[in-house]
Amino acid sequence: MCNTNILTKQKLFELLSQRFDGEEKKLSQIPSPSLLQDADKAAKKIADTIRENKKITLVGDYDVDGVSSSAIMVDFFRQIPYPLEAIIPNRFSDGYGVSPSVLERIDTDLIITVDNGISAIEAAQICKQRGIDLIITDHHTPSEILPDAYAIVDPKLSTCSYPFKEICGAQVAWLLLGLVKKELNLTIDMKQFLDILAIAIIADIMPLIDINRTLVKEGLKVLMTSNRPASVVIRDFLNKSIISSEDIGFQIAPRINAAGRLEDASIALEFFTATDVHKAHKQFKKLNSLNELRKETEAKTTKEALLCGNESDHVIVVAKEDWHEGVVGIVAARLVDHFNKPAIVLSCENGVAKGSARSIGNVSIYELIKENENYLSKCGGHKMAAGLGLLEENIDAFRTAINRSASALHPDDFIPLEEVIGVMPSDEIDIELLNLLDNFEPYGEANSRPLFLIKDADIIEIKLFGKDKSHSKIIVRQFTHERKTIELILFKKVFQMPQNRKLTCNYRVTKNEFNNMVSAQLIINKIHDY
Repeated sequence: MCNTNILTKQKLFELLSQRFDGEEKKLSQIPSPSLLQDADKAAKKIADTIRENKKITLVGDYDVDGVSSSAIMVDFFRQIPYPLEAIIPNRFSDGYGVSPSVLERIDTDLIITVDNGISAIEAAQICKQRGIDLIITDHHTPSEILPDAYAIVDPKLSTCSYPFKEICGAQVAWLLLGLVKKELNLTIDMKQFLDILAIAIIADIMPLIDINRTLVKEGLKVLMTSNRPASVVIRDFLNKSIISSEDIGFQIAPRINAAGRLEDASIALEFFTATDVHKAHKQFKKLNSLNELRKETEAKTTKEALLCGNESDHVIVVAKEDWHEGVVGIVAARLVDHFNKPAIVLSCENGVAKGSARSIGNVSIYELIKENENYLSKCGGHKMAAGLGLLEENIDAFRTAINRSASALHPDDFIPLEEVIGVMPSDEIDIELLNLLDNFEPYGEANSRPLFLIKDADIIEIKLFGKDKSHSKIIVRQFTHERKTIELILFKKVFQMPQNRKLTCNYRVTKNEFNNMVSAQLIINKIHDY
């Protein structure tokens, strides 16, 4: 399970360096958007539609990537300036993407989708019948049958020659807009959108390697200096001298996501596109309270879902009548953490089940679902996350079938990729270590912040802290021969002293800034029982 190698800073530097091949890319080395199939055709169409003064409607998605894609588009069109109608479907009344129900309220000449559309077969037919041109920009895995659209820009198309496939919806939209800028001979600086783009890449769990690493690194710099009202509010809220990818992943992304999960994603879009700080602040306050509600709803649902899961299954599939559709994705992620297996959480209403799947290790949950799509009414997604819908009466058959498919996979595929890198002696945990770790930012998917192991450490003391004393501070001596003790933080859990007074856990080292003082903070990721 764990790597018990004793590390030094030099050894750690070597191990982290191995994650990257060659030199880091510069912004100027990002492959040309023209390499995206249909991108030139799409850009020309958008430019022609603008020149002819026709109506353009954007259809986004309600997650962070979809909202970010929409915000970049809205801001770009505002700077042309050209009127763009932006619609983000409501998760509850419209369902996902450019659906027939969304089309009922659209009267336009051209529809551009962002972060959705690759599976919109029916919608494409309706557009055709109504004489609406449809440009699909997406990054999800296509099925064999593609929508009959004017243009489809998606790096995952088997015929697309874009050299780096693992980009999110906002990146596809941003790259396409770069071509539109060229077509219309505009002077818009595409770098100004990198703050929102970085948030989308991090939130959509794209691998932070290759061009994604470059864009996130540069985007976080833009976020620190941008006068975009939303970025000003984010900076005020985080109140840090340097914003990391983890700040975005843990603090900002959940708040942006909360709007679409519980109410309507337009709240998040209005936050991103606010023209003054007062309005951005007002929207952020709404996002904050929705996020609090999301946490409560999620905690209750997780508690119930854990009781429904069958731990002997390869894929955990749980379903219940009154679960909130907006939190099933997060609950699925919690089940993955608990069972160390892929999980699917379904919310049922009037005989219909809708839900989300999350994966682990090297298991492609999308492929497993796709293999059993004869039980489903819809599905879509990628390797680590997917969405699906089916009749409630088919849930048991689907559960059996997907577990049969998963049983054929190699057991190693189910091993979490969160590898513990080794044991760091207490004397090595200092400011120098923090600086070394900083060199390998941004951390995230495919470049996870290193996890270190503490094995059988003597517990000296446990202190509880926080408003309601719900967090634990555990002071340990890592090795009996060491004089130095170290302090570990366990958030959202009251840790009871074990009988043997020993602790085995893995933890990550983060920077704690308080009163202009910087120190290393050791945050427990998982406690192991032996």
